[in-house]
Formats: sequence, structure tokens, C-alpha cells
Amino acid sequence: MREDRLIGPELAMSALDEIPEVKSDARDIVGLVKSSGRITGYQLSDGNTVSKEDGVAMAKNGEIKGVGIAHRNDSEYLKSLPDGDEGNNLSNLPSVSQGRVDKDLM
Repeated sequence: MREDRLIGPELAMSALDEIPEVKSDARDIVGLVKSSGRITGYQLSDGNTVSKEDGVAMAKNGEIKGVGIAHRNDSEYLKSLPDGDEGNNLSNLPSVSQGRVDKDLM
């Protein structure tokens, strides 16, 4: 009997619309900015905070590593690439205060 179901990393990868090629100086996401429990932005490893939309644009441009782009309805968002390390999944990152949202990073 043939197994037609996706499991593990294959299932996670199938949920992504795009996996960008990452630049050598790409940053990591180290924290999530949330409002009423919803992600509204990302804190990057260089200390800057960007909006959710700018984070998606940066990831598409290869400026954020470890993520792919997915969508729900008409909204795009970032999703962790499966790498076997649960600790760096976006859902496991700490929430951070809004701080300064830097739109000039792009």
C-alpha cells in the first residue's frame, strides 16, 4: 500500500508559497510584535523592528533567513522553515514591545 500523505517537514514545506534565496547578510527574526494576540511585526537580530508587511517583503528579497512565505485569504505572512529545531520556530519566539518600526530597512 502506497503512502500518499505528507508527514513531518514535507507537510510544513507544502504549506509555503515561496522559499526565497537568502542573502549572505540576512537577519534572523528574534521576536514577535503582537497586538491582541496577532502578529503585527517582527524584531530582527540587528535590533530593528519591522511591520508584518515589511517583514514579508524583506523575506522575499532574501533579507530574512529561516522563513518562507505563506498566505491565508488575502494576507501573506512568514512561516518558519522546518529544520528540526523547535526553539527557533516563530511560534516559540518571545513577544516584544512595538518599539520603533523601521520602514527604511528595505
